Amino acid sequence: MWLIDELVEQHIARAQRKGDFDNLPGQGKKLELEDDSHIPEQLRTGYRLLKNSGFLPPELELRNEAVVLSNLMKTLNPNDSEWVKQAQHLVLLEFRLQSRNIDTTFLQGEWRQRLGEKLSGGK
Repeated sequence: MWLIDELVEQHIARAQRKGDFDNLPGQGKKLELEDDSHIPEQLRTGYRLLKNSGFLPPELELRNEAVVLSNLMKTLNPNDSEWVKQAQHLVLLEFRLQSRNIDTTFLQGEWRQRLGEKLSGGK
């Protein structure tokens, strides 16, 4: 067990003995735990600390950027030069996600077909 895990366990045990957890909202209800089984055991504590501090692993930051950009694509006019630039950036993000074995089906949309048409000289 890592030192930080041991310190956390000691702190929790001390709080339990003092009764700090008595009468908390949700007491006796099932906890909603996140599935971190895809993260190597030795990295889980570090990932939890980063996540609780507002930081995400690079793969999730890429995914979030792709989601935001995908939503932006729905609001842009396909005839706008900015649309093509953003669509190309979205394709790059998709390749980067796929290279990290992250599912990118959430990025499939109308923008992809329009980008193909624009790049091939169509509509």
